[in-house]
Amino acid sequence: MRLAPILTIALICAPAAGWAQSDTTVLFIGNSFTYGHGSPVRFYRPDTVTDLNSAGIGGVPALFESFTAQVGLDYDVHVETQPGSGLDFHLENRLGTIGRKAWDAVVMHGQSTLDFAAPGDPGKLVDTSGRLAEFLKVGSPAVEVHLMSTWSRADQTYQPEGAWFGKPIDAMARDVRTGYDQAAKASDAITSVIPVGEAWARAMETGVADSNPYDGTAFGTIDLWTFDHYHASTYGYYLEALVVFGRLTGRDPRSLGDHECSAFELGLSRQQTSALQQVAFDTLASEGGLTPAPFVLDKPASLARCVDRR
Repeated sequence: MRLAPILTIALICAPAAGWAQSDTTVLFIGNSFTYGHGSPVRFYRPDTVTDLNSAGIGGVPALFESFTAQVGLDYDVHVETQPGSGLDFHLENRLGTIGRKAWDAVVMHGQSTLDFAAPGDPGKLVDTSGRLAEFLKVGSPAVEVHLMSTWSRADQTYQPEGAWFGKPIDAMARDVRTGYDQAAKASDAITSVIPVGEAWARAMETGVADSNPYDGTAFGTIDLWTFDHYHASTYGYYLEALVVFGRLTGRDPRSLGDHECSAFELGLSRQQTSALQQVAFDTLASEGGLTPAPFVLDKPASLARCVDRR
């Protein structure tokens, strides 16, 4: 690992003493899959998170912050994103930004095909995620670094030019997860892999979501992709945020309830909200470490909680 320049930057960018902190500081590092391209999620409640690039992003981090606030947790959430990029971009261009504050947890992911030049090849992800995780450990020795394994792209599966053309829809997510697992195994600085791609696959397998947006959306299902069949829809980003919430907090996503405020504000039905929370719980529970606790505030309390946010 090439740490000499990274160590220098970390020392220069060490947070000043006395910086006011919430109970837990969280940084999201990513690209359009983090900031919610193609969906109203992109500009959802940007005032509740700190966009380190001042681009006005709310995105998945704002959904995560909303969930934590609703269950009474105090998280200080920050966002650092760049469209169309992998972790190599953040290493080369954003270490000064990333290193300006100490973090308790970091959620980060790379380019959706693992490597622009060689789709499915995890080599670049393994290298860059390990280097970035080690940089984060310098400024925040106790930080938990979580890699987020992303979803299968319909355009890469159902279109002839796609790298996964002709394969089952879950094949890309499985290959991406394998790459992220290799990255986590290669670096002691990486804490876990968050199974967002597996949650998408489970939603399709269980009939919650449609598996092929090119032939329409089956009645009673949702489309996890947005118009380009590449990025997520509001449903897809909501599911992403639920899985991240469950992994970072250890809370059962179902405890948010079908009157969860962000779902209401973004136009999800109670049935859709409940179904996506169940998918997130089942995915996380299948990997262990999550205690079933589907306690939900009663309806009046939940609705009052949403009204108080306005």
